Amino acid sequence: MELLPIKATLDENAGFQEHPECETSLAMTVDFFNRIGYQPPWIGYYARENGELVGSAAFKGAPKNGRVEIAYGTFPQFQRQGIASEMCRKLVLLAQQTDPAVTISARTFEPGDESSRVLQRNGFVGLGTVWDEEDGAVWEWEYRA
Repeated sequence: MELLPIKATLDENAGFQEHPECETSLAMTVDFFNRIGYQPPWIGYYARENGELVGSAAFKGAPKNGRVEIAYGTFPQFQRQGIASEMCRKLVLLAQQTDPAVTISARTFEPGDESSRVLQRNGFVGLGTVWDEEDGAVWEWEYRA
């Protein structure tokens, strides 16, 4: 699997604009960059496997106070094939290669959902419920090598 960087502007992402699964997420990602800044490698990516775009993965901004949050999602037709686990693994490796001291976190809506299982398979442990300004009460996870 390869993580393809999403560029800072819509014009720079012409190839992704033509993909039906990227239409909504691409605009949201570029808008997010406009709000928080564009600081590679702490950006969003599309995941490509066997020549096809299969999902998206991202850092939710550059590290703050030594922590960085990851997020990922598999396009519907590619779910339940291990792709989310691989995207999660790729983000963890990229974060560790860029800043070995950074703490990697993630958030899910429920501690037992599919995303939680992806995190557990990748070495994350649940810390408990926290308040997220966008999503409300969520379950927080932290990577433990």
